[in-house]
Amino acid sequence: MPPSQNKSIPPLASTIFDWENLTSTPTAVGARRDFFDGQTNTLNNFECHATTLNPGKAPHPPHRHPDEELVILREGTLEVTVNGVARRMGPGSIAFFASNDEHGMFNIGDVPATYHVLRWISPSTPKA
Repeated sequence: MPPSQNKSIPPLASTIFDWENLTSTPTAVGARRDFFDGQTNTLNNFECHATTLNPGKAPHPPHRHPDEELVILREGTLEVTVNGVARRMGPGSIAFFASNDEHGMFNIGDVPATYHVLRWISPSTPKA
């Protein structure tokens, strides 16, 4: 049963997520901080995390998925590829990845790049 139809799981409530209180978990390419992952009153699932990507690293190979994704770059420089077209992304920039578009990221800078990722699944999200 999709989360939005499971009435025993309460939807995410309004709150503040303090960066300083989040656990930074080391990864093979940097670190990850999880903000939230759950249903809302209007979405089947809404997830947010922050990735810190070391210089010269990619979080994973280019890929695609049916849900949409928004990436907000906090610091650093990324090369972002969407459907084979690469563009440079600097601090404060936002990348939007539409449903099923192939996308990938690579830290082209000489310092870590930190970005927030928001992904959501709505009732109209195509099936995988």
